Amino acid sequence: MYGSIFLGKYLLFSTSKLPAGLIPSFLKAWRLVWSSAPGWSLCWIILLVLQGLLPVAIVYLTRDIVDGLVGILGTGGGWTTVQPLLGPLGLMAGVMLLMLLLKAALGLLRTVQAQLVRDRISVLVQEKSTALDVSFYELSAYYDKLYRAQNDAAHRPVELLESLGGLFQNSLTLVAMGLVLVPYGFWVPLALLISTLPALFVVLAHRIRYHRWCLENTEDERRSWYYNWLLTSRESAAEVRMFGLARYFKSAFITLRKRLRNETVRLHRAQALGELGASLFALLVTAAAMGWMLWRAVAGVVTMGDLALFYQAFSQGQRLMRSVLEEFGKMYGNSLFLVDFFEFLALEPRIGDPEHPVPPPRTINRGIRFADLAFRYPGAGKDVFRDFNLTLEAGTITAIVGANGAGKSTLVKLLCRLYDPCSGTISFDDTDIRSCSVHEIRKMVTVLFQEPVRYETTVRENICLGDISIPCTDRAVREAARASGADKFVAACAGGYETVLGRWFSGGIDLSGGEWQRLALARAFLRNTPVIVLDEPTSGMDSWSELDWLARFRRLARGRTVLLVAHRFTTAMQADIIHVLEDGAVVESGSHGELVRMGGRYAASWNEQLRGNSARDD
Repeated sequence: MYGSIFLGKYLLFSTSKLPAGLIPSFLKAWRLVWSSAPGWSLCWIILLVLQGLLPVAIVYLTRDIVDGLVGILGTGGGWTTVQPLLGPLGLMAGVMLLMLLLKAALGLLRTVQAQLVRDRISVLVQEKSTALDVSFYELSAYYDKLYRAQNDAAHRPVELLESLGGLFQNSLTLVAMGLVLVPYGFWVPLALLISTLPALFVVLAHRIRYHRWCLENTEDERRSWYYNWLLTSRESAAEVRMFGLARYFKSAFITLRKRLRNETVRLHRAQALGELGASLFALLVTAAAMGWMLWRAVAGVVTMGDLALFYQAFSQGQRLMRSVLEEFGKMYGNSLFLVDFFEFLALEPRIGDPEHPVPPPRTINRGIRFADLAFRYPGAGKDVFRDFNLTLEAGTITAIVGANGAGKSTLVKLLCRLYDPCSGTISFDDTDIRSCSVHEIRKMVTVLFQEPVRYETTVRENICLGDISIPCTDRAVREAARASGADKFVAACAGGYETVLGRWFSGGIDLSGGEWQRLALARAFLRNTPVIVLDEPTSGMDSWSELDWLARFRRLARGRTVLLVAHRFTTAMQADIIHVLEDGAVVESGSHGELVRMGGRYAASWNEQLRGNSARDD
């Protein structure tokens, strides 16, 4: 009695710790499996039903065969006495062959389903990740969710399918076995259930602890991945070698992995001991049930066939109960993936389209206006902008200069609607960009970043990615390359415009930083938008490359509204007007000559740069 009360309390405690979204997540997971492969899933269910019921046929055929053998014992075993057994034996062989065929077919179906579901999950993660705002990358919690979604997508679909299939099939077989045992006593299925309760408690307790441990250690798992990335990636290869950091990061990786590994082993050791105790309890219950059945067989109440049937049904029932619990445990373990995965998919971007978007102006006629702008990054302690006002005149090049942290790059992100201001407006002519579709606003803007993405694909595709909404003809590609100066190094490539760039894939070649910048400029020429934004585009170039690039940029900027963020004065001098930004406010404005004559902050920095250049020449 006390043991039952204890087990009841333990079960209540265990189930009370289930994640709130577990059951809905199971249903969503099944809908995901079905929507990914409806036809295959239907075939899979039919085969599972057949495979779940065939073991019952084996049990009944075993009883008939055993009773038949007992009946012919002592009769001499002539053909006439053996002949009645041929039917059950033939059926037994047929059922066993069918089970083998079903197993092979299920294996094939599961492989196809797993591939379809895996690809579907990868697409869902990609769609959600690209739909969310850039601001999500400011949050550590988002990286945890993204890591779990990406890390588990490769193997969880297979485990999920196996768990769902195993749970369904074994549950079906278990119910059938329970019905087989009912005629021998209504308490027999109950005894079967009781014999497996300890195993249920062990499974639940372990999965709860493991689930909690995974959630608590996601950041450390990501940190160990980060150490591994630092030691193996190209981006950090040179500095790790020059500063002798390999041993430092390797030691940090080993220490962290050792702790995570030891904690995992302790969790599984506790599970193994619990499962051993649960198995011993199940063995005692089986021995008691078989002892009772054997006593009835000796008393002549049941036949030897009944005894064989009972043993098979009870032992298989126990095995099936354990399998059901194991599959349930696996599904519970997958709750880390299921709940977090669907929570990740439930994330919603903060920047979205209005209910009734208005079309943006096709061209900028009066300019771009930042009015009473206030902005603060998520989780930051201070505002980047507060009551900020600035107008970019239509058809002119406006440069923004200032020290790091002044708000230059933030202004670019706000203009591109990668972020929205906390208050105030950004207007194209008289149209608030938040009243337009995000996609339509971004289609109006070409951005050249300080370090453009290096697409590991062909030269042609690198240029065509500037505007995938238009047909990318060979003529358009060549004109864009010629306008940006990229045609010169493309001509030197053996494959011309079909040359694969980067080192990720076989046959690829790498380019210099300036050459990658020219490809980015070629994308800008191809894109042909009314607004151009440049964020430190020449910072990685030498003086000769910069002068040529800037000359080509002037051609690109002709007749368009340009916002140019610059550290170099040689770049800023290309602008029609320069604004000096300091602590989120414009403190000086004018042309290069006007600002130098003012003798303010811009002039001081200009003179300091001149003295530095003169000292280097000396």
